[in-house]
Amino acid sequence: MSAHRYSDAEIAAVYRVIAERRDMRHFLPQAVAPEVLTRILQAAHQAPNVGLMQPWRFIRITDLDKRNSIHQLVDEERIQTAKAIGEYENTARMAEFMRLKVEGILDCGELLVATLCNNRDGHIFGRRTLPEMDLASVSCAIQNMWLAARAEGLGMGWVSIFDPIKLAALLGIPEGAKPIAILCLGHVSSFYKEPMLVETGWKQAQPLSAMMMENSWKQ
Repeated sequence: MSAHRYSDAEIAAVYRVIAERRDMRHFLPQAVAPEVLTRILQAAHQAPNVGLMQPWRFIRITDLDKRNSIHQLVDEERIQTAKAIGEYENTARMAEFMRLKVEGILDCGELLVATLCNNRDGHIFGRRTLPEMDLASVSCAIQNMWLAARAEGLGMGWVSIFDPIKLAALLGIPEGAKPIAILCLGHVSSFYKEPMLVETGWKQAQPLSAMMMENSWKQ
């Protein structure tokens, strides 16, 4: 047994928060305490990141008009996504998608936009052959937020249905930076027992065994 091992209770808590994390869409109209928001953002800031480049930037949306404008952008893209699903699959699947609740932008206590920073080309360590590792680093920060939020009893939802160019223009994001996620954070009445897309019958998750290979790619 490793001398650096946590206690059984601490280990169980880590695995529990991972298992019970959910991509939330339903929120209560209740504010998030400032100290809790700070803890969650600090958790994001402690995420692993390639070459210590810390490529994440977070924009907290406190202006109601901006929140409404973001919601409108998401709704526009939701319609375009539905059309694309209809063309790729069928109209029944398109209608099924339109019935899904894909965001909680107008309901959540806190709305944040996670972005990649600009001037990333100067960060070469770990990115020379894999430049997308900056995106991976921001994703790690978002995952930290998600787990911290769940541990605090709050829900968080990652919304990726938006046009990044339009959102960047709305928020004054500089050239070279890019919005990655709209994050809905807040109190919830309950957490989904299963991922929402599983509960609604949209899709079934594959088991770990289907994702595992050994020594080479399994056809």
